[in-house]
Amino acid sequence: QVQLVESGGGLVQAGGSLRISCVASGRTFSRYTMGWFRQALGKEREFVAAIRWTGGITYYADSVKGRFTMSRDNAKNTVVLQMNSLKPEDTADYYCAADDALYSTDIYSTKTYDYWGQGTQVTVSS
Repeated sequence: QVQLVESGGGLVQAGGSLRISCVASGRTFSRYTMGWFRQALGKEREFVAAIRWTGGITYYADSVKGRFTMSRDNAKNTVVLQMNSLKPEDTADYYCAADDALYSTDIYSTKTYDYWGQGTQVTVSS
């Protein structure tokens, strides 16, 4: 059992940046694959980014590649999503997720993840 708490969302103009964080507690975090997903109004939750437990391998949705960077600090049980060059279509609730399996292939699926945060809202205005 782990708890995930996101923070850092807010309102930003198009082209701006936000840095959102997720802090995990309750169990050992270092071996979890961590993911960021987002859900826009009226749409299903979609994959944004993920990072393997080693912290060295990251994955990004095509829609955010080159603009978003995910990182983790295992010592602090924290993952971060740095979002640059934000677009209105990035507007969504952003959710942190943790997969407690040693290795999962389908890191792009919400069903892979065992724990979820409450979400943090990101709004990008034109």
